[in-house]
Amino acid sequence: MADLTSLFTEAHRRAISRAAASAEGSTSGEIVPYVVGVCDDYREVGWKAAVIGGLIGGGGGLSMHYLGGFWGGSLWLWFVLPSVVLAVIGFLAGRSSDWFRRLLIGAGVLDLRARQRAEAAFLEEEVFATRDRTGILIFVALFEHRVVVMGDAGINQAVPDGSWEHVVADLVAGIRARRPGEALEAAIAECGRLLTEHKVEIRPDDTDELPNELRIRDR
Repeated sequence: MADLTSLFTEAHRRAISRAAASAEGSTSGEIVPYVVGVCDDYREVGWKAAVIGGLIGGGGGLSMHYLGGFWGGSLWLWFVLPSVVLAVIGFLAGRSSDWFRRLLIGAGVLDLRARQRAEAAFLEEEVFATRDRTGILIFVALFEHRVVVMGDAGINQAVPDGSWEHVVADLVAGIRARRPGEALEAAIAECGRLLTEHKVEIRPDDTDELPNELRIRDR
């Protein structure tokens, strides 16, 4: 996975902060942008890939030996050696290829880990600690290609379920296109538009209760 500083340059960070401030200019919503490189270490993936590679190597070798008529050589040549070689290849692929790792982890686990990490970020950043409970977390998990938009009680009362779906879809598309900075900036602007549309109105004495800066964590 690419270095986070290359994906979110200083220019990106400034633009994201400005987008949050602008979106909050016409609404009492408090937008918290938060990015993590990966939500879990997924240590089991390398070993899972090694087992799969070993089974494929051993099974393929034995099939060639017994079914393909290749009777020469020992059990070591046709079973053990292919098993070991493909197990090593599988292990290395499971540790180094993001695409292959996501495939082995599975969509359900990726969804769960991203949701759990987003909930932790919500508490960590005290998104709940606003006067009218109008905090909203935009959580981006880069490795998982997952986005969670999590509003506090005041947001959820005003904005109907499903309103964030296109925001999530567009932001995920931006992650996959390797332009997460621009996509997050656009997502923040769209969140501001939705908050205004659903009348999460600003008060005359409104203050900026949560920082607008992008939070970036490796994990």
